[in-house]
Amino acid sequence: MIKIKMKPLKIGDLVIENPIIAAPLAGVSDKAYRKVLKENGVPFVFTEMVSAKALIYENMKSRKIVDISGEQNPIGMQLFGSNINEINHSAKYLESLGADLIDFNIGCPAPKIVKNNEGSALLKDPTTAINILKNLVKSVSVPITLKIRKGFDEGIYDAMPIIKEAENVGVKAIFIHGRYREQYYSGKADWDYIKMVKASVNIPVIGNGDVNDPFSAEKMLKDTGCDGILVGRGFLGNPFLFKEIIEYFNTGEIITFSNEERLATALNHLDYAVEDKGEYLAIREMRKHLGWYLKGIRNGSYYRNLINTCSDLVELKKLIKDILMR
Repeated sequence: MIKIKMKPLKIGDLVIENPIIAAPLAGVSDKAYRKVLKENGVPFVFTEMVSAKALIYENMKSRKIVDISGEQNPIGMQLFGSNINEINHSAKYLESLGADLIDFNIGCPAPKIVKNNEGSALLKDPTTAINILKNLVKSVSVPITLKIRKGFDEGIYDAMPIIKEAENVGVKAIFIHGRYREQYYSGKADWDYIKMVKASVNIPVIGNGDVNDPFSAEKMLKDTGCDGILVGRGFLGNPFLFKEIIEYFNTGEIITFSNEERLATALNHLDYAVEDKGEYLAIREMRKHLGWYLKGIRNGSYYRNLINTCSDLVELKKLIKDILMR
């Protein structure tokens, strides 16, 4: 029995057939992570969020974030900032690298971002936010989208005025996270707000928040009417989630992946990270990913401690294999 049929998502000239999209996650969405998701069918991925100011000053770490050489398109890139000139120049640079879409962030809740009047702080300043978006749309030929939260805090600085005006200035789609900035990632995402956004604009709306399995993906689409789903934490340790969702939508069946498949994917992920960043840095950055791959494993906290103290690649691979195949 077919449960639900997704419609292709069109953002400007970009078409995503099955719009389950991987969100940009700081410290997570690097080249190795993106490659693993693509290999598991995810049709559209983002690089990590990047600072417009840092790109202007040719910060090497930021330029590494948006290095997509050798990768399979389509790929989106996400900018944050508050200075219009810096944002425009950085957008042109991202376009030159091959970004298929540039997303502007008015959603990041991190204190170090907000204190600089960037990210979620722009919810407090709709005039500046819209002026940025209006200029950004004019600066590049690729589609500009907006990532935004429902507001800054309950009862103040609601996002709807920015969302409605964003459509008027040429933004091609809205990625809406159903939480206030002050909630960070706690509590439940407000899918009723996503539904309200969908009813308020004529451009595509992609819902974000609390989709971790095929059932929640189905419920979000049915409850909100949104045009696609942006998945963040749901992909951590489970790059198979896209396949799970599509299989469920097409057949109503739940598919599972064996520990052997999880092991092979984790080892591939590690190899890609080593290839991109070198053994020393890759081992340390992969520790969190390997911990997520072990989610649900008996005595997982014990094994995560072993992984976090292992600094040799050969030993680490043997440890992962021993854990997942015991």
